[in-house]
Amino acid sequence: MTDLTGKVAVVTGGNGGIGLGLAVGLARAGADIAIWARDAEKSQTAVDEVRSHGVRAAAFSCNVADEASVIAATAATIDKFEKIDTLVANAGIADAGAYVDTSLDDWHRVLRTNMDGTFLTTREVGRHMIDRGEGGAMIILSSTVTKYGAAGQAAYAASKSGCASIGRTLAVEFARHRIRCNILIPGWVATPMNDHLREDSNFVDVTTRRTPVRRWATPDEFHSVAAFLGDPSLTFHTGNEVIVDGGYTIF
Repeated sequence: MTDLTGKVAVVTGGNGGIGLGLAVGLARAGADIAIWARDAEKSQTAVDEVRSHGVRAAAFSCNVADEASVIAATAATIDKFEKIDTLVANAGIADAGAYVDTSLDDWHRVLRTNMDGTFLTTREVGRHMIDRGEGGAMIILSSTVTKYGAAGQAAYAASKSGCASIGRTLAVEFARHRIRCNILIPGWVATPMNDHLREDSNFVDVTTRRTPVRRWATPDEFHSVAAFLGDPSLTFHTGNEVIVDGGYTIF
């Protein structure tokens, strides 16, 4: 088991779904956890769960699409924990609807949260890591939708492709500072964000049959993935797309 004792990890959108799975995985490996999210009640429940693994945890109100909010959350986290060793840029939203019916406001709403949010969080935490001079790890969430065409998800696909590009860019630019940046691409995972999709039995059947392991994942299956990507001993592992999709993208 990876030992992250003494490390501090920020997980944006870490109060539910895959984000909480990643936060718990880092906590199980010994890292203290800062959850950045907007829903205070959900965040407190997540903090309680994380603390049950014997680490420190705290929630910070943060809208990742708002520059001032990200700057404030970064400062508050450093004030409480004194440092940030790992960033998981997970916060995101999805769209659904015909391309020709997508308004510019709808398009911008998704890109602001997903891509602007990734830019702002990696920039602010990156500044801290560079100034601190002790390296670090960044994990940027992308999506399998970057690998194939997905009708009705244009803004989401564009934003997640952008997130992957940010990750590759940072892997190169931050390498000299010993900051590793990898991209995590989950497959179909049962989370509240896709409850509406799982109500469609035909959709679930089609996606399950296309997945070699013949099921959707659960957030707890990302515990070990989080610990692996946050492991500071993996000093040569950067710029990699880690696909955890049960084989969906190769079948």
